[in-house]
Amino acid sequence: MTTAALSPSNGNDPLLKVPKITAYFWMAKLLTTAMGEATSDFLVFHTNPYLAVVGCGLLFLAAIWLQMQSNQYIAHYYWFAVIMVSIFGTQIADVTHVVLGVPYDISTSVFLVALIGILVTWKRKEKTLSIHSVHTPRREAFYWATIVATFALGTAAGDMTASSLDLVRLPWIGFTICPLVRHSRRRLLHVRP
Repeated sequence: MTTAALSPSNGNDPLLKVPKITAYFWMAKLLTTAMGEATSDFLVFHTNPYLAVVGCGLLFLAAIWLQMQSNQYIAHYYWFAVIMVSIFGTQIADVTHVVLGVPYDISTSVFLVALIGILVTWKRKEKTLSIHSVHTPRREAFYWATIVATFALGTAAGDMTASSLDLVRLPWIGFTICPLVRHSRRRLLHVRP
């Protein structure tokens, strides 16, 4: 990775707590998402799910605490938090269905409503949803709450699609990757939509 990919989103704001959104960011994001899904599935289905969730929950809290204690973007704190969010956010959805027996359509709806609630509250309180303004503790708390809810929603919706609708996941990858490739290509070529 280049240092540009690890720099804050705005070079004029050293207090910004998130990295630049570059192709490197998206590659790391895709890898951590896949790793979180695989790790969560392994822990929930092949170990004691209660211990796995408690252990990952504690690591998640430690990662978020480290990230929020820093006063600027620090790559290893940020990406540790992202990795733990990817695992724990996925576990939230997995445990909701596997352990609590909540049907996917219900958990997907609940996670969607939670995400909308977080975003509406963030916008009302902060007057912005821009990740380029994540430099206060409250904005950062909204940012991480949004990401956790997004992981839980994505896992529940993906599992609902794969299980309840009897579809495989592979075709749905295209719906995720194609817009990303299109966006990255435009950014690299400086093409406007």
